[in-house]
Amino acid sequence: MAQTTAPLSQPTTAGASGQEPDLGAVKARQQATWSTGDYAVIGTTLQIVGERLCEAVDLRAGERVLDVAAGNGNASLAAARRWAEVTATDYVGALLDRARERAAADRLTIAFQEADAEALPFEAASFDVVLSTFGVMFTPDQDRAASELLRVCRTGGRIGLANWTPDGFIGQIFKAIGKHVPPPAGVRSPALWGTQARLQELFAGHDLSITPQVFNFRYRSAHHWLDVFEAYYGPAHRAFAALPADGQGALRDDIMDVLARMNRGGSDTLIVPSDYVEVVVTKR
Repeated sequence: MAQTTAPLSQPTTAGASGQEPDLGAVKARQQATWSTGDYAVIGTTLQIVGERLCEAVDLRAGERVLDVAAGNGNASLAAARRWAEVTATDYVGALLDRARERAAADRLTIAFQEADAEALPFEAASFDVVLSTFGVMFTPDQDRAASELLRVCRTGGRIGLANWTPDGFIGQIFKAIGKHVPPPAGVRSPALWGTQARLQELFAGHDLSITPQVFNFRYRSAHHWLDVFEAYYGPAHRAFAALPADGQGALRDDIMDVLARMNRGGSDTLIVPSDYVEVVVTKR
């Protein structure tokens, strides 16, 4: 039974045309998108989320842990600090390279392997804990990805997820981008992973706990946030690159409106709370 401390709304799916999307082509474009910029610049600032998630799943020393769509390794590093046996996967090799650098700097032992979250190259029940922070939620085939998480997790093991919500800050940013660069037709919104209803569908038959959390983006100013995300965050980077100059200006204006509306840092700095859900699935 899902446990929540705040209501979670459910957005509509992207693309209501009814056509069947080419999920392979969508995935290829997504991989190219996440390979642009340098997500590690932004991912490093989210380290606290990985630490919280390892506490949420009550990680034990010696457990076998898989970090799916690990990016630059926030959850992997957090698990390794707790003496777990960690494998980190992502389908963008350059991001795993950044995670390797971080692990080496902290003298942490982590195995790294390029892998598709929808086709994990591991035997069934290989792991005690499976983690993903703002990663698996972006897979185009959500049901297949959830099935893979469950397949590689042993019975009684835990799956820990951190997913952005549709009505939170990042959800609002994606809506602003979507006004100018529409998402692929027929593909479910990643923000559905931040809703109770969709999570109950994806993990039906298993014990599900959902806890609303907040991550605070802290930057020098709204312009600083936008400069960093335009340069380094793949989806924003590609969106701006796809637009003509006037379209880029309109997108910047819309994003600046979101930042101005949600900033609680006053005129001297930027502090924007971003809602996400911390999810723990116990496999039956």
